[in-house]
Amino acid sequence: MLKNIILLLPLFFLFSCTSLPDNTSSKSYAISKSQESRLTVELDEKRKQLGLNNDETLMILLEDGVDAFVARVSLINAAQKSVDLQYYQYHSDLSGRLLTAALWRAAERGVRIRLLVDDMDLAGKDIDIAKVNSHPNFEVRIFNPFLRDKKRTRQLITGFGAVTRRMHNKTFTVDSSISILGGRNVGDQYYGAHSDVAFGDLDIAFTGGVVQEVQTSFDLYWNSEITYGINLLNDHQPSKNDVHEVSQILESFIEEQKNSQYARALRKNDLLSLVKKNKVNEYIGNAEVLYDDPLKIVSSRDKTEYHLTPKLRPYVENAKDEIVIVSPYFVPGDEGVALFGDLVKKGVKVRVLTNSMKSNDVTIVHSGYSKYRQELLSLGVELYEVDSARIGILKKYTDEADSSTASKLTLHAKYFVIDRKITFIGSMNLDPRSRSENTEIGVIAESKKLGAFIVEDFDSIVKDGAFTLSLKEGEIIWTQKVGDEIKTYDNDPYSSWWDRFKNGLLQWLPVESQL
Repeated sequence: MLKNIILLLPLFFLFSCTSLPDNTSSKSYAISKSQESRLTVELDEKRKQLGLNNDETLMILLEDGVDAFVARVSLINAAQKSVDLQYYQYHSDLSGRLLTAALWRAAERGVRIRLLVDDMDLAGKDIDIAKVNSHPNFEVRIFNPFLRDKKRTRQLITGFGAVTRRMHNKTFTVDSSISILGGRNVGDQYYGAHSDVAFGDLDIAFTGGVVQEVQTSFDLYWNSEITYGINLLNDHQPSKNDVHEVSQILESFIEEQKNSQYARALRKNDLLSLVKKNKVNEYIGNAEVLYDDPLKIVSSRDKTEYHLTPKLRPYVENAKDEIVIVSPYFVPGDEGVALFGDLVKKGVKVRVLTNSMKSNDVTIVHSGYSKYRQELLSLGVELYEVDSARIGILKKYTDEADSSTASKLTLHAKYFVIDRKITFIGSMNLDPRSRSENTEIGVIAESKKLGAFIVEDFDSIVKDGAFTLSLKEGEIIWTQKVGDEIKTYDNDPYSSWWDRFKNGLLQWLPVESQL
């Protein structure tokens, strides 16, 4: 969404937040892990069975969208102490409302809910959020809020450089015992329920001492000076009637959806029972959570001590044999091209999977990426682009063949694997916006089993659901094997001359730093 709005930014001024109220939100912190939580006890028992110490991390990949949604709801249903959620986008669609209903029920039984959402996608939702916030156990805060008395579009123009910097983090933690990080926001396209587009994505759930690192990050954002309680941003006065009204609406919605795909999947199993029954692939290793400091948003871009990227760069530079990169929005810039070129020169195989012109949901980002393709290929970097028509590659992870009704596939997962033993999974794209503008979070996991599995999965995707790019007489060609036939394209697959014309035109815009 934000990247499309960049086209509306011909004038740049700095934006002042003087019209925002004083931030009087009280500080609060994660509730310590407690043996009074059934979830904590059962996860600890599982860890003991595996012989793990607190420094070791038990990890589970969430590849299928429906499974990723069911995992979240089942963990909320098991919560007894706390649920902390942090998202860039939180839609009011089927999955969003079902997740809210699960959170509300948890609040009703005494669980403390803290929901932190970036303000980018919350226009017109203040009253509804305030009503949810009226529950004594359910608190909602907004990160880097827009002014409520001015048009958002105008603020995005006049506030370029301030209001355009957003919190892109996605975290989910229950009872301080288990966390989920990855690429998914809250919305139907991320969880296999969107009628037009399906997002190929990846999350990772994990337990162990590293969960405390997620909680430390969450508290840092929750108590930030640019995080506002929703009660400070509107004049709605909460009442007992609000709680009653929200309860009725959500319970009616749950009743209406009792035979939905999600409800059936939730009744069929939940993450905790699958873990106990050894019905999920488990990975064990050392892990570390890396994240941007929220001060990044309000500081000069050269204050890299607040940035995540410098913490990741040494891992990439120290690659010995291979680096596999998956990034839906891939704009390497001259610096990235030079880095990848240096890696190839020292014998490292660099392989990148990103969106094609027709699978990319943000046209201007593809224009930023496409101008680097020829140089990357000439340096020896392997490039693959997702085939938007290959919805079938998302279905191999689920028992339900009709799990996705979408007609278009878009890549949204964000991860890389170094030498098949070090894996990073998180919210960060390899583009200038993630590096310098937004805040991000992810987990570095050292596990040969996990790294090998993800690379094997990568190989399967590029074989069955992507185009291979190469140079022929200096020009890019796209090839794909379909059955016994090799298909070759001289232009971006499925694109029209108009698509290519727009792509070329957008490359002239001086907006790469915002992509």
